[in-house]
Amino acid sequence: MEKKFKVIDLFCGCGGLSKGFELAGFDIVGGVDFNPEAIKTYNNNFSNAKGICYDLLNMREQDIKDNFGDLKDIDVIIGGPPCQGFSAANRNKVNNDPRNKLFFEFVKFVDIARPKAIVIENVRGIITENNGYAKKKIYKIFEDRGYVVNNKILNASDFGVPQKRMRNFFVMLRKDKFDFEKMKKVENKVTVQEAIGELYSFENNTNKDKIELKSSADTVYRKYLRAEDNKVYNHEVRYPAEIVQQRISYVQQGENWQKIPEELFSNQRNNRHSSAYKRLDENDTSVTIDTGNSHSNYFHPIYNRIPTVREAARIQSFDDSFIFKGSRTSQYRQVGNAVPPLLSKALAEVIKEELKKDE
Repeated sequence: MEKKFKVIDLFCGCGGLSKGFELAGFDIVGGVDFNPEAIKTYNNNFSNAKGICYDLLNMREQDIKDNFGDLKDIDVIIGGPPCQGFSAANRNKVNNDPRNKLFFEFVKFVDIARPKAIVIENVRGIITENNGYAKKKIYKIFEDRGYVVNNKILNASDFGVPQKRMRNFFVMLRKDKFDFEKMKKVENKVTVQEAIGELYSFENNTNKDKIELKSSADTVYRKYLRAEDNKVYNHEVRYPAEIVQQRISYVQQGENWQKIPEELFSNQRNNRHSSAYKRLDENDTSVTIDTGNSHSNYFHPIYNRIPTVREAARIQSFDDSFIFKGSRTSQYRQVGNAVPPLLSKALAEVIKEELKKDE
């Protein structure tokens, strides 16, 4: 039986990064996040892991050991610690910036566990801001600890996620430089229609609990999405205020606020962002899923509303068995903040092959 490498996820949110590693055959030991509703979702979906709600700034080494043991059996540490505090303008306060304190809490886990691999996910701007100061700082922190560091900005749509989402990933290995080119890309990108089209017939659903899909899944992606019992949760359909519905009714697929008559806005502006009142195009990948609900900038391709939590989750490549807990606002935030599981899986599969070399 193949060995399962053990993973801990810090700043785990609801567990998108963890889910990808689980899909790639890793053993998810636990996760840490300070958001209680995200941890409730995490524990609901990783029954063999221990998700704890904790502010890492208050987590002493003994607290870590009380919850996860001495970490000596942990092979991989993953997560999305804040890196924005590393800036050239802030270089004299690097150790005092609260965001950097959180980053060094991530590093504390690394120092205790000495894992074989480390993954850090962050926004792509972290690479270029301040002439790459943050990137250089992160490289040095881990190179000083004996790791070979590499990074790359990845587009989730290249890896089977029906969404254009650009994120930077740092990967640290003990011996070799991680080769991002080994990640398996899809030949044909998954579309919005493929992700959510089979939910269109449930438009009148006001059931907060669940619906059930009666038809069989007709594409590879839909087969991946389906839960064993074909049940779908988190698909409560809600419509926005009448004025919002009226505005978006003028917008065709792929278009934005520019198609809305000026008199429907109380303030005349020509500098709205291109994503404002953007209607998704069924035949294309989605724009980046964000953390909002009532103020979200992307609208359903057919109906005059934003996507439901489940539709957003499917666009993020969460399968239907992954159920979100907490308030509706929190669920949207959890989905929007997550790493798409299929992007994480593509990364994890290459990391697993690297770790197997050393066994």
